[in-house]
Amino acid sequence: MFEGNVLFALGLTVFAGLATGFGSLIGLYSRGFNQKVLCGTLGFSAGVMIYVSFIEIFVKARESLEANFGEKEAYVYTTLAFFAGIAIIALIDYLIPNSKNPHEFHESKRFTEKHHEKEVVEHPETLSEVYLKKRRLFRMGVFSAIAIAIHNFPEGLATFMSALQDPQLGVTIAIAIAIHNIPEGLVVSVPVYYATKNRGLAFVLSLASGIAEPIGALFGYFLLSSFFNETTFGLVFASVAGIMVYISLDELLPTAQECGEHHIAIGGVIAGKMVMAASLLLA
Repeated sequence: MFEGNVLFALGLTVFAGLATGFGSLIGLYSRGFNQKVLCGTLGFSAGVMIYVSFIEIFVKARESLEANFGEKEAYVYTTLAFFAGIAIIALIDYLIPNSKNPHEFHESKRFTEKHHEKEVVEHPETLSEVYLKKRRLFRMGVFSAIAIAIHNFPEGLATFMSALQDPQLGVTIAIAIAIHNIPEGLVVSVPVYYATKNRGLAFVLSLASGIAEPIGALFGYFLLSSFFNETTFGLVFASVAGIMVYISLDELLPTAQECGEHHIAIGGVIAGKMVMAASLLLA
């Protein structure tokens, strides 16, 4: 039923995943980035994803289920699938310790902010202390890459399924996910570069974490394609809505708030909802 859109949907998912590499390049080669812009764009992405999840994705999922079930029963199944999606992504968060979770930005943010500052040695460190610090930074970058890859797996499925059902909607979701992935690339590349002074390795690790998105998309597609119908699509699409709402509330908005610009973050959320609403009205 969606065969003609598969390559397009996969391309959008690859685009969203590769944004981690773009975030890595910002950290490795720029002299810094504007925190207010980052804050606003993260809020914007959250607004887009929350609005489209409730107004578009949830509704279309319910309509698909109504093809085989009554209106009330379809609504019940859509709601259950929505919260099942939240439970899946919440479980992934729970299983990853906070110290290795890419969405716990406290320590990583400090490294990012100091990335382009001149090194000032107030208390000379011994070689063993330097070695241990570099080892800790490298481990932090590697574990962040693994954790981000795990999180990106369901995000890839969300982007892919959205594009498969509605290409225009898929483009919007892919852009929102891509913006969300940019700071994740920073989280991986900055500590790895500090530890190794190897830009290539830092870039490759951050990029690899994003490749999990198209892998998640393909895994979901091939797993479901043999029995893909209106019911399967409705349940998966409702779960996608739950995943996207969770990502927005648990990852995008807290990260935007950490930039220290509360009103800019909220303004971004409102702007994202308005732009999404306008695009749906004009579609």
